[in-house]
Amino acid sequence: MKLMEDSSSVKNDVSMDINSSDKNNLRASTSSVSNSLGNDLKYRIADSSSDSSSRRQQPVLPASQPADSANGTSPTEAGPPQRWLFSQVKGTAWEEVSEQDIISCVEFNHTGQLLATGDKGGRIVVFQRASNGLYNVYSTFTSHEPEFDYLKSLEIEEKINKIRWLPRQNAAHCLLSTNDKTVKLWRVSEKDRVMEPPEADPEGPELRLPRYAPAELVVEAAPRRVFANAHTYHINAISVNSDQETFLSADDLRVNLWHLQVITAAEFHPSHCHLFVYSSSKGSVRLCDMRQRALCDQHAAIYEEADDPANRSFFSEIISSISDVYPVHEHFRRNLCALYENDCIFDKFECCWSGDDKLVFTGSYNNLWRVFNRQQGSELTLEASRDGMSPGTELRPRRVVQSGSKAPQQNPGGLAEPVSADSLDLQKKILHLACHPGDSCLALAATNNLYMIAGA
Repeated sequence: MKLMEDSSSVKNDVSMDINSSDKNNLRASTSSVSNSLGNDLKYRIADSSSDSSSRRQQPVLPASQPADSANGTSPTEAGPPQRWLFSQVKGTAWEEVSEQDIISCVEFNHTGQLLATGDKGGRIVVFQRASNGLYNVYSTFTSHEPEFDYLKSLEIEEKINKIRWLPRQNAAHCLLSTNDKTVKLWRVSEKDRVMEPPEADPEGPELRLPRYAPAELVVEAAPRRVFANAHTYHINAISVNSDQETFLSADDLRVNLWHLQVITAAEFHPSHCHLFVYSSSKGSVRLCDMRQRALCDQHAAIYEEADDPANRSFFSEIISSISDVYPVHEHFRRNLCALYENDCIFDKFECCWSGDDKLVFTGSYNNLWRVFNRQQGSELTLEASRDGMSPGTELRPRRVVQSGSKAPQQNPGGLAEPVSADSLDLQKKILHLACHPGDSCLALAATNNLYMIAGA
């Protein structure tokens, strides 16, 4: 890895070239190495019947399980939730879903009051948390448009790959969004006043000033900066530094460091601005410490799982590319040929951490999602579904088993219902999810639907 100045980029652009053997997937990871792998309301955000009812009542806990607030303890003090309740769902239940409406990323802001989703149509929808705990549409705007690079004869999709919020410093909210080539800085603000022109008064003084008058509240999204022309390959990750002045953008072979105000241009440590990590398609995660060397050609630490020669196959190099931090799809090892034929083997399932760092969440196929408890070493598989769900309904555990296996697995809340791995719908998958930074609240993106799940 060599520090070099990119002549095609702006001055002071700091780049790091990575060996071409790592080309397939360099993923910027969180401190937990959790992630390597929204004009008109075309996004089709529509409240389902269950969501409409959820506006009228807040999700309640069963009588057998009192809320934490009744005991005077916060969710963190009470420990990780062992039961998960359906809260609400945003989106439609249509069988045919437009490709443009599929959610491609989900991200809470630092307080959890706002939740942003991006889709393959280049649109961003921002939801705001109401007093009853439910999320309603706050703002919708188009972030990216399809482009065409005539020099390279390359079509650039408008799909939003990542969204990252900046810490709030004034009345407005700021976020970064990126497609394959361009990162944009957006400012989302409220306006409840309009400027009125001065009234003509022939007998009055010549100098007449306009004035502001109260008006209906409008939420506006305006682009502040565009960070472009610095990546040859597709951008797959962005990360805001703890200094709130710089951020990273990473593609398959390069990590760029940008300044939010003056461009100098992967995941930074959430509190230590000198630490960041990156992962590779070879299954390794490298930690770099900028205090040790300004030229980050050597990593401070490397994390990788030793390859078992007995388990090597044609698919070993593909599935070793890091996209999460747990082996959550071990039951598909016998179906790698089928996954390869329909390109599902290249799906990248994100991971996220709970606000107290005790739980790890990730998605799977058939709209299944999984919870890993770091303290207890336990795991739980649940399903995001509309069927028979109303606010406060407890989700029943699921367990994916190989064909012919009927042995259930004991889980908190009862026996897990077995689901055959061969019967899983590979077109229904939860690739993107986000956890509220302070509460036991989870947002799951399943195709064009956004599920909100609450921990009991």
